[in-house]
Amino acid sequence: MTLLLNNDDVRQVLTMEMTLDALERSYRGLASHEAVCRPRIDIQIPTNDPARTYQWGTMEGGSSVEGYFAIRLKSDVLYQMEYAGVVTNEKYAVQPGLFCGLILLFDVHTAAPLAILNDGYLQHFRVGADAGIGAQHMARAEAHVVGMYGSGGMARSYVEALRLVRPIDRVRVFSPTPAHRETYTREIAERYDIEAIAVDDPREACRGADIVCACTDSARPVLEGGWLEPGTHIMDVGGGLGPDAYARVDRSLRLGSAPEPVGLPEWQTSGNVTYAARGVPRAPVSGSSSGQQSLPREKIIALESLLTGTTPGRTSPEQITHSTRGNAQGAQFFAVAGAAYESAKARGIGRELPTEWFLQDIRD
Repeated sequence: MTLLLNNDDVRQVLTMEMTLDALERSYRGLASHEAVCRPRIDIQIPTNDPARTYQWGTMEGGSSVEGYFAIRLKSDVLYQMEYAGVVTNEKYAVQPGLFCGLILLFDVHTAAPLAILNDGYLQHFRVGADAGIGAQHMARAEAHVVGMYGSGGMARSYVEALRLVRPIDRVRVFSPTPAHRETYTREIAERYDIEAIAVDDPREACRGADIVCACTDSARPVLEGGWLEPGTHIMDVGGGLGPDAYARVDRSLRLGSAPEPVGLPEWQTSGNVTYAARGVPRAPVSGSSSGQQSLPREKIIALESLLTGTTPGRTSPEQITHSTRGNAQGAQFFAVAGAAYESAKARGIGRELPTEWFLQDIRD
């Protein structure tokens, strides 16, 4: 049988500890070439509204050791919105407030379709786990104060992961909507029994912070380099960091890189790939990206080199460090979806669909 797992199902079976473990194993597999993935690829097409763009995005990967292959696909209408003086990247499927993101999981040994999962809850966890892995390797061991920009789902999963790798006891948060940041701090304080403070000035979120996170959908940088204090570790989702913030970085950890296609080394890219039809703006609303490529090569550390001891991570308490996933999203989804599938199957959670519905006797 093929399992159908919605977000509520995934919430019941997936923990942050499981996610951290799955991603660590996946990144090690990518480094040893036992796992493989490709960069995220987006296709953009104009809609009948010139202010909105359709985007189809996919990322995929698999491993013979784990025995899973997964493709994550997203169907979005993209647009920008301005409120409270902030320009944000927005998206929806069918109507605002609804989204279409699916993960298809397969068995690499039999080619059988194993599961279809909603990607929402799992997506937040795998991004949060990236933050945990980055902080574990690059943040100071005594780091305990988090400066948070944003108050949505990613900002919540970041804190959950960071508390598993560092002694976090205080979070200072800024987001442009006061009600949202107040709700966030109340929830974080109650859930983790730590101090959570909402601040009115974005500079204040950085003050005294050991780890600074930009978890926003802002179309413009939210963090200024001049706000960063010595010894800070910084991370972002989307375009949260501007050039002046990257200019302050001394060491930057890249968790994974998609390999080049077989026989085509010139096709390797450090980022994502976008194809656009005629009529799409030259600078369309896009998926998440990292400004790591703007850093000098000598400042960038591959996780593989750090794990083998070839290259050190943080080399002094005063250094400002940074970590980012890279373009290995495809290597994440098979690992985390596989872990969720195994847990759901063991616990009898999910809706069973006859596998024969997805098979046919006509060869392509």
